Amino acid sequence: MNLPVYTAALGAFVIVLQVALMLSVGFHRTKGQFIGLGEDRDLERKVRRHGNLAENSGLFLVVIALFEMLVGQTTYVLVLCLAFAVARLLHAFGFSSLAGSHGDDLTGARKAFAGMRAMGAFGTLGVALGSAFGIASALA
Repeated sequence: MNLPVYTAALGAFVIVLQVALMLSVGFHRTKGQFIGLGEDRDLERKVRRHGNLAENSGLFLVVIALFEMLVGQTTYVLVLCLAFAVARLLHAFGFSSLAGSHGDDLTGARKAFAGMRAMGAFGTLGVALGSAFGIASALA
């Protein structure tokens, strides 16, 4: 059986990113909004950024690890891992501004935040389909 080495490295990266996003929420809460979101759109943005990674990463790590266990440390698995890492970084950077999270003031360079969010979302979708296709091919 192949050990999921690439996926383990991806998991370590995801944990570091998750902790960074968690700390962003925690430090923001020191301003007085200890539970819930209130009317604080910046806090909402940070909570959504953190939550989106949390809701996506577990399933993706498991599926990519299972694929890597089936086929080994192939270039295809490495590309899936790198693509997921880049997609999640892009998504997090896109959510680092109200332009990316809420569509506020999408003028000039601020459009880049919405673009990063979209690229992150579509990159994550690509990894999902790539993983499913890879597992289907390995089992065929």
